[in-house]
Amino acid sequence: MRAESNEYIENALKAFLPDGAVVSYRLFGNGHINDTYRIECVEGYPRFVLQRINGEVFQNLEALNNNVERVTEFLREKIKAGGGDPDRETLNLYPAKDGQKHYTDERGQCWRLTLYIEDSVCYDQVEKPEDFYLSGKGFGQFQRMLADFPAGKLEETIPDFHDTPKRLEALRRAVEADTWGYAGRVQKELEFVAAHEAETHVAMDMLRKGELPLRVTHNDTKLNNIMFDAKTGDVLCVVDLDTIMPGLSIFDFGDSIRFGANTGAEDERDLKKVSLSLELFECYVRGFLEGCGGSLTDAEVRMLPMGAKLMTLECGVRFLTDYLEGSVYFRTAYPEHNLVRARSQFALAADMERKWDEMVKIVEKYA
Repeated sequence: MRAESNEYIENALKAFLPDGAVVSYRLFGNGHINDTYRIECVEGYPRFVLQRINGEVFQNLEALNNNVERVTEFLREKIKAGGGDPDRETLNLYPAKDGQKHYTDERGQCWRLTLYIEDSVCYDQVEKPEDFYLSGKGFGQFQRMLADFPAGKLEETIPDFHDTPKRLEALRRAVEADTWGYAGRVQKELEFVAAHEAETHVAMDMLRKGELPLRVTHNDTKLNNIMFDAKTGDVLCVVDLDTIMPGLSIFDFGDSIRFGANTGAEDERDLKKVSLSLELFECYVRGFLEGCGGSLTDAEVRMLPMGAKLMTLECGVRFLTDYLEGSVYFRTAYPEHNLVRARSQFALAADMERKWDEMVKIVEKYA
């Protein structure tokens, strides 16, 4: 995360807050996309979080801002109606002086200010199974609270983000172009993808047939996007809503499993270390379904294991595509990094297949 110059930060703050309100600001968090700062103010003002939204990653900023505003306003009203604390249980956008919930500077850079959630904490890694259970509960609650939000009113800020068949089409184009001459090195991986192609259509086909409902999806369901109460340890809210879009609930579930229930690193070279932890899978299933509180359809619940497998396959396909294209999308540390990542994802998907019956029984147990 690179820091913006003080001049631009201070100009952004002036767009939201009166002169003399800000005491200090400093870099906050460890995100890799947006520039984020915690803002300390004089007595009488709360603390804030200021963010510069990365316009290179998020190119449709108007749609992104509209999505975040609609969802947070909806959640705020629902939390108030349920007797909760909307200042702590959802993100709160602080209006700029012109009444807008964001500010665009003279360079076209977009900024937003949110209330800092006091007495809260987040975790970067699953340190114990209970952490993963609570993560599942948090994202399940997010699904439940937004179950009656008209997902079709949100804009697709990253087109076809989880349309797995279209990800396969992109892989085919990369193989045909073979710009860097790498295709000959990945025949085993391409054979694995080809053997699973039929499965990659299942979820999107069910969506088109109306067998899976369109939902509000977060699309970045990592543990560190859940805020916890620092005193009680309870889930407070879901944050980092920039990728919120219409989608399928099983994709949010599946991406959590892909990342959080893997016994190996996402870029593990030793594939013997890569497997699905059934213990962590069960923890997340228990938390997610508890948080959803019966808001999912029977078909969505039944498809949860497939969501985990699809997201793992899709991520492997994306890594493999990027490797063939010269690693232009994902940040890499060495030339074969994306290939290593792809192999790790495919190994995880293969292990899910070996443990498929157990995965299905775990879901049935908590359904």
